[in-house]
Amino acid sequence: MHAAAPLLNSAPDLKQSFVDRLNQHAGILRKVASGYSNTPADRHDLEQEIMLQLWKAYPRYSPERPFSTWMYQIALNVGISFLRRNTRPIRQTIPLHEMETELETQAEATPAMDERVALLQRVIASLDPLNRALLLLFLDDLSYREIAAILSITETNVATKLSRLKQRLREEMLKLNRQNS
Repeated sequence: MHAAAPLLNSAPDLKQSFVDRLNQHAGILRKVASGYSNTPADRHDLEQEIMLQLWKAYPRYSPERPFSTWMYQIALNVGISFLRRNTRPIRQTIPLHEMETELETQAEATPAMDERVALLQRVIASLDPLNRALLLLFLDDLSYREIAAILSITETNVATKLSRLKQRLREEMLKLNRQNS
C-alpha cells in the first residue's frame, strides 16, 4: 500500500509540471495547429488534440531531452494525422477573407508585408506534411540538427529539402512581384 502513496502525491505535481511547460511553449502549439489546419474551428480542434496527445505521452517524457523538441515531435505527428484525416482529395486552402482577418490582427504590418505573409501562408498550405513541418521548424529558427532530430531525417536531408523550399519561395515571390508591377 505504501508504494501507491507517492504516485498519488505526484499526480498534482505532474499536472502542474505539464501545464507550466505547455504554457512556456504555447507558441509551438499555435504554430503547428495553424500550419496543419484550414479553418479557425479546425485549428481549435487540432490544438485540443495536440494537447490531449501531449498529456497522454507526458508520463514518458524524459527530462534529458529538450521539452520543445519532444513537443514538436508529438505536435507534428498529430498535425500530420489530423491533416490526413481531414483533407479531401482536392487540396483545401484557407479562404482569403480568413487570412486577411488574421493578418489585420497582427501589429501594424505594411500592405507589402501583408502580401508576403499571405503568400508564405499559401505556400505553406500547399506543401506536403513533411515539407510543411520542415518549413515551420525552419521559420521557428531551429538548427538543422534539431530539425533532423524532430523529423527523424538526416541533417543533409534537412539542408537539401530546405534549399529546395527556399528556391520555391523565391520563385513564388518573384511571380508575385511581377504580378504587382
